[in-house]
Amino acid sequence: MVAEAEDTDGESYAIDCPVVMTERLVLRAPRESDIEQLVVLADNRHVAEMLARMPHPYGEAEARAFLAMTASRRAGIAYALTLAGTETFVGCAGLNTTDRGLELGYWIGEPYWKRGYATEAAHALVDLAFQKTAIQVLHASTRVINPASRRVIHKCGFQYAGQGMLNSIVAGQVPVERYRLDRKTWTSLRNWVHF
Repeated sequence: MVAEAEDTDGESYAIDCPVVMTERLVLRAPRESDIEQLVVLADNRHVAEMLARMPHPYGEAEARAFLAMTASRRAGIAYALTLAGTETFVGCAGLNTTDRGLELGYWIGEPYWKRGYATEAAHALVDLAFQKTAIQVLHASTRVINPASRRVIHKCGFQYAGQGMLNSIVAGQVPVERYRLDRKTWTSLRNWVHF
């Protein structure tokens, strides 16, 4: 079953692209100097098959196309996730405009899995979405075979909203679980508990 579309009339999704700092991460606009590491981390079938729009194989041409798309901000806002202090590129996260409304998305390069970076970035972007827009609901989804992503979504307070299908460039039509987080719940969770 697919969750019903939310009433999004009058909601503005426009967000400036500020630099966002967390305890261990700096979230900033992707830039040319990220291309080499972006290619290394994104050219991984294990990452690409969990996402809708990431192709595989992933080379410099795909990285440059991604940078051009993020600069245009046609479909939302994207951030490069870098380690504070070293600027080491570890993945990407963003807030994307979908037919359901604003949706949280993220991926972490495989060498950086199981360190809590996805949760840390997700918390920061959830806060940004609710602080900088008038949205009442933020959405997230994950492939049903991705328990790590499901844990991130749960740690952010999202609630299950149903199932649907996702058209993945790499995996084709795949089932996903959809989640939602409303402003009232976020307000009660804003002082994130560290997991």
